[in-house]
Amino acid sequence: MKCYNCGRTLSEKNFCTACGADVTLYKKIMYISNMYYNDGLEKANVRDLSGAVTSLRQCLKFNKNHIEARNLLGLVYFERGQVAAALSEWVISKNFRPDKNIADDYISVVQNNATRQDTLKQTIKKYNIALEYCRQDSLDLAVIQLKKVLSLNPKFVEAHQLLALLYIKNEEWEKAYRELLKCVRIDTNNTTTLSYLKEVNLMLDGEEKSSSSHTSGYTVPHRRKGVAEDAITYQSGNETIIQPVNTRDSALAGTVLNIVIGLIIGIAVSCFLILPARIRSQENDYIEQLREVSENSDAKTATISELEQKLGKLEEENESYRQQVEELTGANGEGNATDSLFEVVSLYMADAHERDKEALQEALLSIDEEYVETEASAAYKEVYQLILDGVGKELADELVQAGNLALNQNDYTTAIENFEKAWRLEKEDGQILYQLAQAYRLSEDDEKAKETYEQVVELFPDSNYARNAQEYLDEL
Repeated sequence: MKCYNCGRTLSEKNFCTACGADVTLYKKIMYISNMYYNDGLEKANVRDLSGAVTSLRQCLKFNKNHIEARNLLGLVYFERGQVAAALSEWVISKNFRPDKNIADDYISVVQNNATRQDTLKQTIKKYNIALEYCRQDSLDLAVIQLKKVLSLNPKFVEAHQLLALLYIKNEEWEKAYRELLKCVRIDTNNTTTLSYLKEVNLMLDGEEKSSSSHTSGYTVPHRRKGVAEDAITYQSGNETIIQPVNTRDSALAGTVLNIVIGLIIGIAVSCFLILPARIRSQENDYIEQLREVSENSDAKTATISELEQKLGKLEEENESYRQQVEELTGANGEGNATDSLFEVVSLYMADAHERDKEALQEALLSIDEEYVETEASAAYKEVYQLILDGVGKELADELVQAGNLALNQNDYTTAIENFEKAWRLEKEDGQILYQLAQAYRLSEDDEKAKETYEQVVELFPDSNYARNAQEYLDEL
């Protein structure tokens, strides 16, 4: 264990023998962090992935620099089919320890395979489409989309759970049970899976279960009530056959009579029981085949059929649905936000001399700042900020040069556009904000100029830019 103050190796003492810092509390924190890591590792080894995620997150709360815990958390996310979350953890790990970090290998496995990248993107898009179908109560289309998702990513636990939930709603208990078993094989102690499985088991236990024993189409012979003690009866298909025990006193006439009665009963059973049963069996087979064909039909055909059935309702609700779809899949939608960050991470992870700076700049600027501030997860924000810290200033400097060039050529529109982009990428540089205010003033947009000068004074009060900005404010 290293001292947090000087970096020297600590002894068993409660203080650092090199710098004298008190490390009593620090040692307790590191001990608790390692304890949670060991607990997470044990749970991961027995496929209790949900428990492992909880323990590893606790470990990182106490020590965010615990590289092994962060890499293991990424592996657990990857095993559960949450590839974006796994990549986030590995990128953070690589930023904490750039050299000799196994996270490099994990990232390369995903990024160096273009087919795998495309598959992961398609998985996220189709899962979001399935969620939208669920919100629209188009459950059949949601089932089709989720089956496609699971064909691309069979370990996506959340997709298995949602598909099981749809089967539960349709009271298809056996199918729901099979999906939940797949979840258990991936994550043995997932609370959501176990709660669904409990409900499904209750419904399956309540159904009547057959207890008859069959051998080659015949049931075990047994005595029937109302039949003579010297006779036995058994089932052959749907036929009930009563067979008397041969005795020496049986007369030939009685034997013939029994044969005739058996033939009559057999013909009657064939006409009234076997034939209708076979017809019903064939009908059921055709219905099952038709249902399977319907489930496997193209999503576009299913969508057209769904729209034809709900045409009148959709004419009234079209505007409302359009707005919901725009919120979910538009420029600020969660699905697009994840795709945008995935693209930024891919560009950022390229070698510095091969990095496409222009594409990286466009990708960073395409991410909605409001979404990052208000809706994005903590991991999303951390990855976004790490990338900004790494390349934001470099990209901003190029934009500032372009803005100054445009300003010298009296192209104020282009200058304003470049300064605004640079300010988004680097908000610690007062010069960028001051140059933006100058561009607004020269373009005779006094309102925006005044507003921007006030920002300079507020954010950089002790700088020369603030004093110059105040002079221009007095003039305005």
